[in-house]
Amino acid sequence: MKAIVATENREAKVIEKDLRELRSGEALLDMECCGVCHTDMHVKNADFGDVTGRVLGHEGIGVVKEVAEGVTSLKPGDRASVAWFFEGCGHCEYCVTGRETLCRSAKNSGYSVDGGMSEQCIVTADYAVKVPDNLSSAAASSITCAGVTTYKAIKVSNTQAGDWIIISGMGGLGNLALQYAKNVFNLKVIAVDINEAQLDFAKEMGADICINPLNEDLAKVAQEKVGGAHVAVVTAVGKAAFNAAVDAVRAGGTIVAVGLPVESMDLSIPRLVLDGIQVIGSLVGTRQDLKESFQFAAEGKVVPKFEMRSMEDINDIFTEMEEGKIKGRMVIDLKNT
Repeated sequence: MKAIVATENREAKVIEKDLRELRSGEALLDMECCGVCHTDMHVKNADFGDVTGRVLGHEGIGVVKEVAEGVTSLKPGDRASVAWFFEGCGHCEYCVTGRETLCRSAKNSGYSVDGGMSEQCIVTADYAVKVPDNLSSAAASSITCAGVTTYKAIKVSNTQAGDWIIISGMGGLGNLALQYAKNVFNLKVIAVDINEAQLDFAKEMGADICINPLNEDLAKVAQEKVGGAHVAVVTAVGKAAFNAAVDAVRAGGTIVAVGLPVESMDLSIPRLVLDGIQVIGSLVGTRQDLKESFQFAAEGKVVPKFEMRSMEDINDIFTEMEEGKIKGRMVIDLKNT
């Protein structure tokens, strides 16, 4: 089969790869598509460690071709996900209390195990989430990581309908965050990005206020216009976005960190203490979060914007990602290889 793997020279490459036999509890998927995430670029660049030869991808959707013994959660013909959270141990304090993505033994698709950028993929059946019939595979691929990550980030912030939320970074995650914020949580949105094209896109998607921090002071605008945001979800990968969020929320506000900049965030401890500011790290989503995220998309409340690309385009996609040229999500077509 064809697969996209990380190489020792920090590039992705399409290769021919053999697939092993199924083991108990597993399912074999004929892959239809797989989205390309910024984390995939981190993996192929060895930012998290060298995993040369690993099949990339954690936004995959495939059709079950075969199941091994012991599988009851999937059957041939079902469509299912290949998500970043590949599996947990199932019995630790995190797994049994609804925080399974924090499992210390968790495996991650496209990083610690082979991912979804291949013509076929083996998954642990109980951890692959079924896709609703009325949600296309290409749209579902974007929800599998970008969608569930932002949905979960807003969910854990405990916002109330009508609250103001800052969404910093309007790329592949941010545009979905905006839709979940507006159409699921009924929030008012301040969209933030240094790319004017992304802000124009945000306006089209319903953002109430759009701010380019290169031209305006986010904290000043947020405090003067709305008294400070109740929540800031930072999907951007620059330190400055996190620092600005601290000053842009109101007393009692919450900052949810999603992006992964390499620098450390500056925190004013007196501000955090005296104004009761909370900072939360939010890591993708659980199987239940993904099920909910899929359902909202199936209902039309969230409509991913994506473009189908070939496997051979993978390095071009990473270049476009670095240059900030991508609107929405790039999705690899794995049915027509």
